[in-house]
Amino acid sequence: MPKHGKKYRQALEKFDRDTLYPPKEALRLAQETSFTNFDATIEIHFRLGVDPRHADQQVRDTVMLPNGLGKTVRVLVFAEGDAARAALEAGADFISDEETVEKIRDGWMEFDATVATPNMMSTVGRLGKILGPRGLMPNPKAGTVVQEDDLPRVINELKAGRVEFRVDKTSNLHVPIGKASFELDKLYENMLALVEAVKKARPASAKGAYVRRIVLTSTMGPGVRVDVPAMMALSD
Repeated sequence: MPKHGKKYRQALEKFDRDTLYPPKEALRLAQETSFTNFDATIEIHFRLGVDPRHADQQVRDTVMLPNGLGKTVRVLVFAEGDAARAALEAGADFISDEETVEKIRDGWMEFDATVATPNMMSTVGRLGKILGPRGLMPNPKAGTVVQEDDLPRVINELKAGRVEFRVDKTSNLHVPIGKASFELDKLYENMLALVEAVKKARPASAKGAYVRRIVLTSTMGPGVRVDVPAMMALSD
């Protein structure tokens, strides 16, 4: 096993890894134990009591973080004609054409989110094996396959801090909630918005404890365990 560096070990000395901390205290510790030379991202990780192998136990939705993510979100839109012009006017960074499709196939990934109009999904489908594993595939369930009239709204929401979350094959969710440089209260507001969205996304077929473990961490930082009942009670 690789050994952690000096800064990581120093960060670990600031808390007990076996303690379940109250939500706001855990968030403060995640900020304080960030040691990177850049503005790290604060992430929340959920272990869910669902079986993602079953279609009726998928957990997937989007949430608007009230204070954004603290980063510039580059949006690529799959559209043509009037829809493409509307997307550009709304602030889209890139409009996909055949040249863009080939660039993506060749490894170009200089974008953070994608949106598509329904008539472009045959084009998008050719990129499924590239975009899908990276969580960048437009999808109606995620609200990123929309009619022309909805393009400005979706583009603005993505740039303002709309985040998609989706359970992975190991029953975990991994979601960014802001930057380590944020004020604690702003990160806290983002966290509460996300927790509420995750609660609402609970599948009807899920049995037993829905959220089994929550960890807060910064990029490259150690994980801080959260008191799950206390967290889940906050948005009740």
